[in-house]
Amino acid sequence: MKADELFRRLENIKTYEDERHKIAEYLVRKLGVNNSAYIRYYIMTKYRKIYVIQSYRKFFRSNKISPDDAYVYVLVGEIYSSASYYFPFLENIDLILYAYLSKLGFESNCCYPIVPATGLKYVSIVDKFSETDRIVVEVVDINNVTINIHLPALIHGDAENKHIDDEVIKVTSQLDSQKFFAGYNFDEAWRVANRYYEDHDKSLANEVTAINNDYNRIFQPYRTEYDLKTKRIIASFMRKLF
Repeated sequence: MKADELFRRLENIKTYEDERHKIAEYLVRKLGVNNSAYIRYYIMTKYRKIYVIQSYRKFFRSNKISPDDAYVYVLVGEIYSSASYYFPFLENIDLILYAYLSKLGFESNCCYPIVPATGLKYVSIVDKFSETDRIVVEVVDINNVTINIHLPALIHGDAENKHIDDEVIKVTSQLDSQKFFAGYNFDEAWRVANRYYEDHDKSLANEVTAINNDYNRIFQPYRTEYDLKTKRIIASFMRKLF
């Protein structure tokens, strides 16, 4: 590989991390500080406008928002366990599916937060951890994650908008059966991590390290942590393998 080509690749990686860094810090200040215990889904556009999913749906249907302008699919909530603090995507298996189906242009006919948002590039979780008065934000690339969990292969090519709600049930079950994290599925990996952090079961240290490595490899998240007491961002970094 030529030196100039390597330099361009390194520059692209840096720009990619910078973008997620800016998104994470923007979301923590816009959504995290006023976080509540209620789970809410949002879409942030390329122009940094943030809409709760119901408002986005209304504006989309009235042609006031183009689905190509969607950029980040966001879940905001409150967590009560250390496992969720360290691995926020583990207990949100549905989130990636909702975002991916939205990116494909589907819309739920019932209760799922799936709306046409074809421009989506990222998925993010913004969680308040009451025990430590911290907010944790992770931002992941939707294309990378869906490929890593084999999601495109699980969506039937002939899926139609009117049947997408049935598809959600089937695909969620299929995702949950796959053991991506040190031989554990999403729920099992979360339970192992929680036993380690909450119950202080140090015999699980090697397994949690392996879960952490698989989590970082699959999601490749950019993470930001915010202290509600000091009102300052205390950490922003690209999660790496151990």
